[in-house]
Amino acid sequence: MVLFACCGTHKRVRSHIGASAFYPVAACRSFSTWRAIFCLIAPLASMPPALVVGAGSVYEIIDNSDMADLIGIVFEPGGFSPFAADAVDLFSNRSVALEDAWGASARSLRDRLRELPGPLERLRCLEGFLVEKFAPRLTRHGPWRSGEIDFAVHAFGSAPGIATVREVARRTGWSERRFSQVFREEVGLSPKTWCRVQRFQRAVRQLYTGDDVPWVELALDCGFYDQSHFANEFRAFSGIDATTYSARRTQWANHIVVG
Repeated sequence: MVLFACCGTHKRVRSHIGASAFYPVAACRSFSTWRAIFCLIAPLASMPPALVVGAGSVYEIIDNSDMADLIGIVFEPGGFSPFAADAVDLFSNRSVALEDAWGASARSLRDRLRELPGPLERLRCLEGFLVEKFAPRLTRHGPWRSGEIDFAVHAFGSAPGIATVREVARRTGWSERRFSQVFREEVGLSPKTWCRVQRFQRAVRQLYTGDDVPWVELALDCGFYDQSHFANEFRAFSGIDATTYSARRTQWANHIVVG
């Protein structure tokens, strides 16, 4: 789990699948993962001041012009499970008010964070809150994700175009059905969708470097079947083609300005 804070002027952004929590640019697309976000300055009237943003398999357009002061948490795959009362796939592709997940203490935490002068103090406060509120649950819960799912996440991450759901399930000792159910409940996405996201993110990282790599070579290196498969998946997850992404790169790999 990663804790971090961000302050400054924000705009609208497009955020891609697998992105981090904050979007300090103009209108932007987001490709996202699990995160909890506190908006410390008054947010848009239609948006709760603190959110849980579930694992995503679709991009989103974010108008964050009023998000001038933010702090948040990005959870590792499977890392949100001990902090949720329900299976985490119930949060997927959704933004849920943090009070609905953590109760009234989420509101009082935001008030405490707003009173602190800087990012370091806020992070210490947030970390202290997590330890105080969730340490007993984490102790009862044991490892933050089961050993079988931990193995699967690493297997899919290292070879998203090679490791198959059937093969990884077999190596965990579970049936494919049982494996897919537990993976979805702990990580938030099905194993097949998770692998697609990993391939897409590998392509984003390569494109973000700005290196001139032939499309066919990039597609095969990232685990796609061919260039057509790469092009279709990239557009499905980002809403744009790879050429447009390369032309609009910002300092954040998973966010581009739109409009």
